[in-house]
Amino acid sequence: MWQEDRHQRIRALLSTLQRVSTERIMADLGVSRETVRRDLLDLEALGELRRVHGGAIRPADEAPIAERAHLRVKAKTAIAKAAVGLIASGQTLFVDAGTTTAALAEELAKLANLTVVTNSIDVALKMRGVAEQADAANEVILLGGSIGDRTMATTGATTVLDIHRYRADLALLSPVGVDHRHGATSYDHAETEVARAMVANADRVAILADYSKIGQHSRISYCAVDRIDVLVTNKKAVEAADFAALKKTLEEVVLA
Repeated sequence: MWQEDRHQRIRALLSTLQRVSTERIMADLGVSRETVRRDLLDLEALGELRRVHGGAIRPADEAPIAERAHLRVKAKTAIAKAAVGLIASGQTLFVDAGTTTAALAEELAKLANLTVVTNSIDVALKMRGVAEQADAANEVILLGGSIGDRTMATTGATTVLDIHRYRADLALLSPVGVDHRHGATSYDHAETEVARAMVANADRVAILADYSKIGQHSRISYCAVDRIDVLVTNKKAVEAADFAALKKTLEEVVLA
């Protein structure tokens, strides 16, 4: 079967099923796992799907953030607690939107004397809610912009311009995937521009990625491997095929 024929068949499967496993594609197309892997990489680069563990989904069909908040909760909480060890009193932090950074916000809110600049409404509310209870002296700055469709966060040109008003000691970002070739990646253009601006205006960059994201990549790279100062992930990440190569390229890896 020619490559374009395979691609058309995969598109048809996704259109019908919304989510399709690698095994289903192999069976329907009569091809090897490696061929499916290459085809999914090609289609992801075109923005036509997003690879997930065990197969692929349509880009627009990622689970809502409210649903994703219930996935791998213990892993994300462990990462959040470990990331706190990177932070010092008096620092200014960039924090982007995501379920892992929402868990981080709960830990940051227990600290004091931080300035947290974020586009995430969820992060801002978690910071303020706990801060009021604990009477912690943190400043929380919610970036301006349009509220995105996928997450309760601001995005767009206004948000990016607002980021450039600040200089952070550390950016704490949660990508769709991270691997040794592409660094931290995502597939949503608006969210990627926000993350890229935070990287550009931070002295150091910490990537927070649970074990399921290690070795994965999406269509847009916003932080090259050599720009990542520290990766915070789970101990289970060492089982990922890409982990060894990724660790060699990074200055520091923290396993929670």
